[in-house]
Amino acid sequence: MTRKEIEEIMKKTLELSTADQTEVLLINQKSALTRFANNQIHQNVSEKNARLSIRVIKDKKTGTASTNILSKKSVEGALKKALEIADNASPDPDFKSLPKNKELKEMDLFSKNTANYLPIDRAKNVAVIISRANRDKLTAAGAFSTGALTIGIANSLGVLKVATLTEADVNTIFMSQNSSGYADYYAKDVKEIDFHKLVNSAAEKALKSVDPIAIQPGRYTVILEPAAVADMLMYLAFCGFGALAYQEERSFMSEKLGQKITGENITIWDDGTSSDTLGLPFDFEGVPKQKVILIEDGVAKNIVYDSYTAHKEDKKSTGHALPAPNVYGPQPSNLFLKNGGYSTKEMVSSTKKGILVTRFHYTNIEDPLKTMLTGMTRDGTFLIEDGEIACGVKNLRFTQNILEALSNVEMVSEKTELKQAFFGFCRTPALKISKFNFTGATEF
Repeated sequence: MTRKEIEEIMKKTLELSTADQTEVLLINQKSALTRFANNQIHQNVSEKNARLSIRVIKDKKTGTASTNILSKKSVEGALKKALEIADNASPDPDFKSLPKNKELKEMDLFSKNTANYLPIDRAKNVAVIISRANRDKLTAAGAFSTGALTIGIANSLGVLKVATLTEADVNTIFMSQNSSGYADYYAKDVKEIDFHKLVNSAAEKALKSVDPIAIQPGRYTVILEPAAVADMLMYLAFCGFGALAYQEERSFMSEKLGQKITGENITIWDDGTSSDTLGLPFDFEGVPKQKVILIEDGVAKNIVYDSYTAHKEDKKSTGHALPAPNVYGPQPSNLFLKNGGYSTKEMVSSTKKGILVTRFHYTNIEDPLKTMLTGMTRDGTFLIEDGEIACGVKNLRFTQNILEALSNVEMVSEKTELKQAFFGFCRTPALKISKFNFTGATEF
């Protein structure tokens, strides 16, 4: 669908509505995915879809409905359903208004290379992965996807925003009989992905961690690579960087703004306008995204807002709304953790005894207010002794307060990597952290 076609559908839907205020979200998507396991491709899928979601407000009562059939009859049916839901809903006294139109900074989010990528192109790059696995007598599994996405937002107060973006991502696990290694990459332009570098990383981790030893749980110095740091960061964001959690007093930021909550070497922000991340320049209400400093030099600074939570405090939206209906409230979708000046090699060489962690698995939050996170290491966990990687270790379970961990950061890497998060992406460095709490061991 062209930009003009999307705009016309949204405008006509708004014209049909009899509600006090109406919002239309149209998502038009083309995606393709190649999966592989046991050193061979076993699935190739391609999908095209369009979805229209309508939110109406009548006398402070809200109704939403959606359809993926864009005929006039189907759109009218979805609108009628949204109006019926609003008629039967309870009024929300805290609702004030949908947002009005604001100027938007244009961004280059589209890559023809990614949008036009063919199945044979994905297969050729998967062959690079499989070839390396065969050479090292390892077993490779993973997925490689490419796609384009156009999102349009319009409302009855003059908002009309449309953006098209592309995304390519690949992930792979290399496995031996008793070890594994993981690597991934995310990019706007598929040509940015260095598949040889990717497979070297995964293969080396799998080979170096063969015949892992068991170590006792306890508190260790750890070096968390970006994938593991990103896991911590996205749970931290979910626990309290959004205004709804803050207003409901279930955020760790509640009554902490202006106070020191992490080490001084930690600065975290959200910025959907940066070229170093992936995502829309506006949120799902059509409000331009703003850069928001969340934690600066260890001090809690700000939270993010959508129009609903902003109106409750007589503030302005920061451009962090999720699609309606939304029970989570506003959420950061383009997180950054400030980098430092060290390499991972320097971190390792400075460590007398510790553990290097590639990524976490099966992570869950135990206590949002205490930011208590639990999970397991996975796909490349190593013992560090006397400044060198000694051997692989069997995976460990951890139970760790995230803010405590970020208060014990000794070194921050200069290099950062883009990783996927709950509601978008985060770009993080590696961290060297003291006194990280491992509470259990595994047999693998």
